[in-house]
Amino acid sequence: MDETAGVARLRCSAVLFDLDGVLVDSHPTIERILREWAIANAVDPDVAVAESQGRRDVDLVALVAPHLNAEEGARQLIARESADFDGIRALPGAAELLAALPPGSWTVVTSGARAVARGRLAAAGLPVPETFVAAEDVADGKPDPECYLRGARLLGADPADCLVVEDAEAGLLAARAAGMRAIAVGKGVVGPRVLGEGRIDDLRQLAVEAAETGGSGFVVKTAR
Repeated sequence: MDETAGVARLRCSAVLFDLDGVLVDSHPTIERILREWAIANAVDPDVAVAESQGRRDVDLVALVAPHLNAEEGARQLIARESADFDGIRALPGAAELLAALPPGSWTVVTSGARAVARGRLAAAGLPVPETFVAAEDVADGKPDPECYLRGARLLGADPADCLVVEDAEAGLLAARAAGMRAIAVGKGVVGPRVLGEGRIDDLRQLAVEAAETGGSGFVVKTAR
Protein backbone atom coordinates (compact mmCIF):
# COMPACT_ATOMS: atom_id res chain seq x y z
CA MET A 1 0.00 0.00 0.00
CA ASP A 2 1.30 3.44 -1.01
CA GLU A 3 0.15 6.53 0.91
CA THR A 4 0.63 10.06 -0.40
CA ALA A 5 -0.97 13.26 0.93
CA GLY A 6 -3.72 11.42 2.76
CA VAL A 7 -4.54 9.13 -0.15
CA ALA A 8 -4.01 5.36 0.08
CA ARG A 9 -3.28 3.46 -3.15
CA LEU A 10 -3.70 -0.30 -3.00
CA ARG A 11 -2.49 -2.38 -5.94
CA CYS A 12 -4.62 -5.46 -6.51
CA SER A 13 -5.80 -7.82 -9.22
CA ALA A 14 -9.31 -8.44 -7.86
CA VAL A 15 -11.91 -6.80 -5.63
CA LEU A 16 -14.36 -8.87 -3.59
CA PHE A 17 -17.45 -7.03 -2.35
CA ASP A 18 -19.80 -7.93 0.42
CA LEU A 19 -23.33 -7.14 -0.76
CA ASP A 20 -25.66 -5.80 1.93
CA GLY A 21 -24.49 -2.48 3.32
CA VAL A 22 -21.66 -2.26 0.77
CA LEU A 23 -23.22 -2.35 -2.71
CA VAL A 24 -26.92 -2.23 -1.81
CA ASP A 25 -28.94 -0.50 0.88
CA SER A 26 -31.00 -3.41 2.14
CA HIS A 27 -30.88 -3.03 5.92
CA PRO A 28 -34.41 -1.59 6.31
CA THR A 29 -35.78 -4.48 4.24
CA ILE A 30 -33.72 -7.05 6.14
CA GLU A 31 -34.82 -5.62 9.50
CA ARG A 32 -38.50 -5.65 8.55
CA ILE A 33 -38.34 -9.26 7.36
CA LEU A 34 -36.35 -10.38 10.40
CA ARG A 35 -38.73 -8.74 12.85
CA GLU A 36 -41.76 -10.34 11.20
CA TRP A 37 -40.08 -13.74 11.22
CA ALA A 38 -38.86 -13.38 14.81
CA ILE A 39 -42.26 -12.43 16.20
CA ALA A 40 -43.86 -15.37 14.37
CA ASN A 41 -41.29 -17.77 15.86
CA ALA A 42 -41.10 -16.58 19.51
CA VAL A 43 -37.71 -14.92 19.02
CA ASP A 44 -36.73 -11.52 20.40
CA PRO A 45 -36.78 -9.33 17.25
CA ASP A 46 -34.17 -6.91 18.64
CA VAL A 47 -31.76 -9.79 19.21
CA ALA A 48 -32.42 -11.23 15.75
CA VAL A 49 -31.64 -7.91 14.09
CA ALA A 50 -28.58 -7.21 16.24
CA GLU A 51 -27.03 -10.61 15.53
CA SER A 52 -27.79 -10.73 11.81
CA GLN A 53 -25.00 -8.63 10.32
CA GLY A 54 -22.52 -10.73 8.38
CA ARG A 55 -24.23 -14.03 9.23
CA ARG A 56 -25.87 -16.58 6.98
CA ASP A 57 -29.55 -17.17 7.76
CA VAL A 58 -28.87 -20.73 8.91
CA ASP A 59 -26.19 -19.52 11.34
CA LEU A 60 -28.44 -16.75 12.62
CA VAL A 61 -31.34 -19.11 13.28
CA ALA A 62 -29.07 -21.54 15.11
CA LEU A 63 -27.82 -18.69 17.30
CA VAL A 64 -31.03 -16.83 18.17
CA ALA A 65 -33.59 -19.64 17.92
CA PRO A 66 -32.11 -22.89 19.25
CA HIS A 67 -35.67 -24.18 19.73
CA LEU A 68 -36.10 -24.23 15.94
CA ASN A 69 -34.63 -26.42 13.24
CA ALA A 70 -31.95 -24.15 11.77
CA GLU A 71 -32.36 -25.38 8.20
CA GLU A 72 -36.13 -24.94 8.27
CA GLY A 73 -35.87 -21.53 9.89
CA ALA A 74 -33.40 -20.45 7.22
CA ARG A 75 -35.73 -21.68 4.48
CA GLN A 76 -38.52 -19.54 5.96
CA LEU A 77 -36.32 -16.47 5.95
CA ILE A 78 -34.98 -17.08 2.44
CA ALA A 79 -38.51 -17.52 1.11
CA ARG A 80 -39.43 -14.10 2.51
CA GLU A 81 -36.20 -12.46 1.33
CA SER A 82 -36.51 -13.90 -2.18
CA ALA A 83 -39.95 -12.36 -2.62
CA ASP A 84 -39.51 -8.95 -1.00
CA PHE A 85 -37.23 -6.37 -2.59
CA ASP A 86 -39.23 -3.33 -1.55
CA GLY A 87 -36.90 -0.47 -0.66
CA ILE A 88 -33.74 -2.06 -2.07
CA ARG A 89 -31.48 0.48 -3.77
CA ALA A 90 -27.87 0.89 -4.81
CA LEU A 91 -25.64 2.62 -2.30
CA PRO A 92 -23.87 5.84 -3.37
CA GLY A 93 -20.91 5.20 -5.65
CA ALA A 94 -21.62 1.49 -6.18
CA ALA A 95 -22.63 1.63 -9.86
CA GLU A 96 -19.80 3.97 -10.77
CA LEU A 97 -17.14 1.90 -9.00
CA LEU A 98 -18.26 -1.39 -10.56
CA ALA A 99 -18.27 0.23 -14.01
CA ALA A 100 -14.71 1.50 -13.47
CA LEU A 101 -13.26 -1.88 -12.52
CA PRO A 102 -11.71 -4.02 -15.28
CA PRO A 103 -14.06 -6.74 -16.60
CA GLY A 104 -13.74 -10.00 -14.67
CA SER A 105 -11.82 -8.36 -11.82
CA TRP A 106 -14.59 -8.27 -9.21
CA THR A 107 -17.23 -10.42 -7.64
CA VAL A 108 -19.67 -10.54 -4.73
CA VAL A 109 -19.13 -12.62 -1.59
CA THR A 110 -22.31 -12.57 0.45
CA SER A 111 -23.74 -14.35 3.48
CA GLY A 112 -27.12 -14.26 1.76
CA ALA A 113 -28.67 -16.92 -0.44
CA ARG A 114 -27.98 -16.85 -4.17
CA ALA A 115 -31.56 -16.07 -5.18
CA VAL A 116 -31.71 -13.24 -2.66
CA ALA A 117 -28.40 -11.75 -3.82
CA ARG A 118 -29.41 -11.87 -7.48
CA GLY A 119 -32.74 -10.25 -6.68
CA ARG A 120 -31.21 -7.46 -4.63
CA LEU A 121 -28.59 -6.62 -7.25
CA ALA A 122 -31.26 -6.53 -9.95
CA ALA A 123 -33.62 -4.44 -7.80
CA ALA A 124 -30.79 -1.97 -7.19
CA GLY A 125 -29.98 -1.76 -10.91
CA LEU A 126 -26.47 -3.17 -10.41
CA PRO A 127 -24.76 -5.78 -12.61
CA VAL A 128 -24.92 -9.39 -11.48
CA PRO A 129 -21.49 -11.04 -11.81
CA GLU A 130 -21.41 -14.26 -13.79
CA THR A 131 -20.06 -16.10 -10.77
CA PHE A 132 -20.22 -15.11 -7.13
CA VAL A 133 -20.16 -16.68 -3.68
CA ALA A 134 -23.40 -17.09 -1.73
CA ALA A 135 -24.41 -18.76 1.54
CA GLU A 136 -25.06 -22.16 -0.01
CA ASP A 137 -21.58 -22.30 -1.57
CA VAL A 138 -19.68 -22.70 1.72
CA ALA A 139 -19.77 -25.02 4.70
CA ASP A 140 -18.96 -22.26 7.18
CA GLY A 141 -19.98 -18.62 7.03
CA LYS A 142 -18.00 -15.51 7.92
CA PRO A 143 -15.74 -15.04 9.89
CA ASP A 144 -14.47 -18.30 8.39
CA PRO A 145 -12.26 -17.40 5.38
CA GLU A 146 -13.73 -20.10 3.10
CA CYS A 147 -16.05 -17.68 1.28
CA TYR A 148 -13.33 -15.18 0.38
CA LEU A 149 -10.87 -17.88 -0.63
CA ARG A 150 -13.54 -19.33 -2.91
CA GLY A 151 -14.15 -15.89 -4.39
CA ALA A 152 -10.45 -15.50 -5.16
CA ARG A 153 -10.42 -18.88 -6.92
CA LEU A 154 -13.42 -17.89 -9.04
CA LEU A 155 -11.48 -14.85 -10.24
CA GLY A 156 -8.21 -16.74 -10.64
CA ALA A 157 -6.54 -14.35 -8.20
CA ASP A 158 -3.95 -14.86 -5.48
CA PRO A 159 -5.52 -14.00 -2.09
CA ALA A 160 -2.62 -11.65 -1.38
CA ASP A 161 -3.58 -9.67 -4.50
CA CYS A 162 -7.25 -9.34 -3.51
CA LEU A 163 -8.97 -6.40 -1.87
CA VAL A 164 -12.13 -6.99 0.18
CA VAL A 165 -14.75 -4.28 0.77
CA GLU A 166 -16.85 -5.05 3.85
CA ASP A 167 -19.22 -3.44 6.34
CA ALA A 168 -19.28 -6.15 9.03
CA GLU A 169 -16.67 -7.20 11.55
CA ALA A 170 -17.27 -10.87 10.71
CA GLY A 171 -16.45 -10.16 7.07
CA LEU A 172 -13.34 -8.16 7.92
CA LEU A 173 -12.15 -11.03 10.11
CA ALA A 174 -12.82 -13.47 7.25
CA ALA A 175 -10.79 -11.34 4.86
CA ARG A 176 -7.89 -11.13 7.27
CA ALA A 177 -7.99 -14.89 7.86
CA ALA A 178 -7.91 -15.39 4.08
CA GLY A 179 -4.73 -13.30 3.82
CA MET A 180 -6.48 -10.45 2.02
CA ARG A 181 -6.45 -6.71 2.54
CA ALA A 182 -9.76 -5.06 3.36
CA ILE A 183 -11.45 -1.70 3.46
CA ALA A 184 -14.28 -1.14 5.95
CA VAL A 185 -17.34 0.76 4.75
CA GLY A 186 -19.70 2.63 7.07
CA LYS A 187 -19.58 4.21 10.48
CA GLY A 188 -20.51 1.14 12.49
CA VAL A 189 -17.44 -0.96 11.71
CA VAL A 190 -14.06 -1.39 13.38
CA GLY A 191 -11.81 1.59 12.65
CA PRO A 192 -8.71 1.93 10.48
CA ARG A 193 -5.66 -0.23 11.12
CA VAL A 194 -7.60 -2.62 13.36
CA LEU A 195 -9.19 -5.02 10.90
CA GLY A 196 -8.52 -3.37 7.55
CA GLU A 197 -6.50 -0.93 5.51
CA GLY A 198 -8.85 1.90 6.39
CA ARG A 199 -12.46 2.98 6.70
CA ILE A 200 -14.61 4.96 4.27
CA ASP A 201 -18.12 6.33 4.58
CA ASP A 202 -19.26 4.98 1.20
CA LEU A 203 -17.95 3.84 -2.18
CA ARG A 204 -17.73 7.38 -3.54
CA GLN A 205 -14.43 7.57 -1.66
CA LEU A 206 -12.90 4.83 -3.84
CA ALA A 207 -11.51 5.28 -7.35
CA VAL A 208 -9.77 2.96 -9.81
CA GLU A 209 -6.49 3.80 -11.54
CA ALA A 210 -4.44 1.87 -14.06
CA ALA A 211 -1.20 0.44 -12.73
CA GLU A 212 1.93 2.19 -13.84
CA THR A 213 3.63 0.98 -17.02
CA GLY A 214 4.89 -2.55 -16.58
CA GLY A 215 2.74 -3.17 -13.56
CA SER A 216 0.06 -5.81 -13.26
CA GLY A 217 -3.49 -5.46 -12.04
CA PHE A 218 -4.83 -2.02 -11.12
CA VAL A 219 -4.88 0.40 -8.22
CA VAL A 220 -7.77 1.22 -5.90
CA LYS A 221 -7.35 4.67 -4.44
CA THR A 222 -9.06 5.82 -1.27
CA ALA A 223 -9.02 9.20 0.46
CA ARG A 224 -8.32 8.99 4.16
